[in-house]
Amino acid sequence: MVTNKMAIDITADLDKRPIAKLVQEASRYDSSVFFEYKDKKVNAKSIMGMMTFISIMNKATAANEKIDIIVDGSDEQDAMNAIVAFFS
Repeated sequence: MVTNKMAIDITADLDKRPIAKLVQEASRYDSSVFFEYKDKKVNAKSIMGMMTFISIMNKATAANEKIDIIVDGSDEQDAMNAIVAFFS
């Protein structure tokens, strides 16, 4: 399992790239991919989960806090690199 704390600016990042593209990117990998903030954890491969998580990410952005990205599986490092690159 690999984890990464990342500040995600919703207005700068996800307005330009639809959330569906992020779900597509996460789904390319066998590993499980989750985003976590405080007590909320969402499967990044679920479009419905990620649509719900947008409001949570907005709160993190407003509070200048970071989101945890958690990836676990056989291709976890490749998946993590792809998710981080998505937001770069």
